[in-house]
Amino acid sequence: MEFIVSTAPTNTSLTKMLDFKKIKSIAIVGLSDKPDRPSYEVGKYLMDRGFKIFPVNPNISNFLGVKSYKTLSEIKEPVDVVDIFRKSEFVEQIVDEAIKIGAKMIWMQEGVSNEVATTKARTVGLNVVMNMCMMKAHKKQKTYEMISE
Repeated sequence: MEFIVSTAPTNTSLTKMLDFKKIKSIAIVGLSDKPDRPSYEVGKYLMDRGFKIFPVNPNISNFLGVKSYKTLSEIKEPVDVVDIFRKSEFVEQIVDEAIKIGAKMIWMQEGVSNEVATTKARTVGLNVVMNMCMMKAHKKQKTYEMISE
C-alpha cells in the first residue's frame, strides 16, 4: 500500500494514487452514531462499499449494528487503516496506539493534521494522509476509474 503525506491534497493525481482495492479494514476513531455528523456519513458510506469497519468511540455501543470499541487496542483483528475523526491535538496518542496494533496506514480526516504524529508514523513505516476526507477521495477515485475504463 503506497500512499503519500499531504497537508492539502486537492489535485487529481493524489486521488489517482490511492489504491482503495488494497484496503479491507478501517478503524474509525471518533465515529459517531448521530446521523448529522460527518463521521456517521463516512462510516456508513464505507460500510455500504464493502469495507469492514471497526467503530472506535467509548461513548457508543455500536454503529449501525457493528460493535464499537473503546480503544484501538481492543480490536483483535488486523486493521489496514486508522481513520481519525478527532481534534488534531489527540492524533499523536491515536497514532501511538495504531502503531502498537500494527495498522498499516493513518488517515486524518478534513481539518485534522499533526506533523509530530505524521513523522512518528512514517518513521515506523506507516503511510499517512492528512486533512483529506476518505469518502471524497474514494468517490473521486471511482469517478476516475469509470472515466479511464
